[in-house]
Amino acid sequence: MSDWPLLSLVTFLPLVGATFIFFIRGEEEVVAQNSRAVALWTALVTFLLSLLIWAQFDPADPGFQLVEKSPWLSGLGINYYMGVDGISLWFILLSTLLTLICIVGSWHSVTSRVKEYMIAFLVMCTMLVGVFSALDLVLFYVFFEGILIPMYLIIGIWGGPRRIYAAFKFFLYTLVGSVLFLVALIVMYLETGTTEIPELMRANFDPGLQLWLWLAMFASFAVKMPMWPFHTWLPDAHVEAPTAGSVILAGVLLKIGGYGFLRFSLPMLPEASLFFAPLIYALSVVAIVYTSLVALAQSDMKKLIAYSSVAHMGIVTIGIFTPNALGLTGGLLQMISHGFVSAALFLVVGVVYDRIHSREIAAYGGLAERMPVYAAVFMLFMLASAGLPGTSGFVGEILVIVGVFMENSWVALLAATGMILGAAYMLWLYRRVVFGALVKETLRGIRDLRANEIAAFAPLVLLVLFMGLYPQFFITPIAASVASLSERLMEVQVQLASR
Repeated sequence: MSDWPLLSLVTFLPLVGATFIFFIRGEEEVVAQNSRAVALWTALVTFLLSLLIWAQFDPADPGFQLVEKSPWLSGLGINYYMGVDGISLWFILLSTLLTLICIVGSWHSVTSRVKEYMIAFLVMCTMLVGVFSALDLVLFYVFFEGILIPMYLIIGIWGGPRRIYAAFKFFLYTLVGSVLFLVALIVMYLETGTTEIPELMRANFDPGLQLWLWLAMFASFAVKMPMWPFHTWLPDAHVEAPTAGSVILAGVLLKIGGYGFLRFSLPMLPEASLFFAPLIYALSVVAIVYTSLVALAQSDMKKLIAYSSVAHMGIVTIGIFTPNALGLTGGLLQMISHGFVSAALFLVVGVVYDRIHSREIAAYGGLAERMPVYAAVFMLFMLASAGLPGTSGFVGEILVIVGVFMENSWVALLAATGMILGAAYMLWLYRRVVFGALVKETLRGIRDLRANEIAAFAPLVLLVLFMGLYPQFFITPIAASVASLSERLMEVQVQLASR
């Protein structure tokens, strides 16, 4: 199996499944059933193949592994170039897992245009795995932009009443930022004559040019994360997107911004990254405090969780721009944990929305009486989001806070307020929805979790607990790559201090 082009198989197998679904014909109900079945098996095989990537990965090697390279745009010296390192490994696995969970979780909730819905999610999986595997800037950019198309359709076709507005807002915000990234890509190609990411990571750009390139990349990655004040598209997109759309958006798409900082901004533009670190700290602290307070004021469950995502991404950006191994490791673990927890919380909202078609917190209360399994699952993910020790949410946050404390104690103190405010709004949400007397007539006949919903939650429950109790399992594969990046940043920091 070591000779298999595993990365290409994992990347393009969902596209093969989507093509197969495209040619399914027959009665509408038969087409829907067959489309679900093909999508499920395709996503399952893709996820199992992605586990082989993890099985063949050498944690001691900080470089790129399972490399595939062949000519693509020969006239420009651009190759089809794929590989994986410790920074990208878990994101590939997260993409394939959440695609599978989205298909399982949507089994009963999506009843219109099922064929097109499954095609959109499989195409999305190809683009996501491609983003995290690409080792050429042009190839990365193709996948990076390609994500917009299926996500735009998922929001615009299967979303809520204001889905068209939310889809356009999502598309325009991310497209504008991506155009600036394209400009930076062209400038780097003209400066170095290559678009290969490993080569660009070793390039030494002029400090003045670094500042402009960093700002161009920042415009793109800050929108993707999204950082404050570039976050305004996110609540609308989450509220209007179908449940699975919110799951993949929060679980994976928001991580592309953080991955971009780790893959491009920090290693390629280290001087500019250190220069702008105080700006990142300031924006991140505002995001943590401000969006946590906004979350407390929400009456819509999806909006509350959407604003909590912005706050958690503030913790991530603080960790990413903390030039020591603790902060960088914490930022990465927080992204992985948030992928599990936020995906699960949107599934939690989707479960009750499918039953009574309301996301208003006031429409619920006393669900523990009729839905005990649901209440227990909701409680676990609520506590993980609040950063309870023993859950995945605690590990990344505490590493980020300790790491940044070594650089700036005030930033660490302000970042820690996010854990307090996070506990406040999540406990408030849980009390209003789950506890109390069951007095609303619409809730008296509500049923507990279905089999497909239990199947969707089960891996997330296990991963949140496993990561919280044994974080070293997740740290080991990323340690060498993080140490290499941290050493480079520390060297540049020493050089700047000696000037």
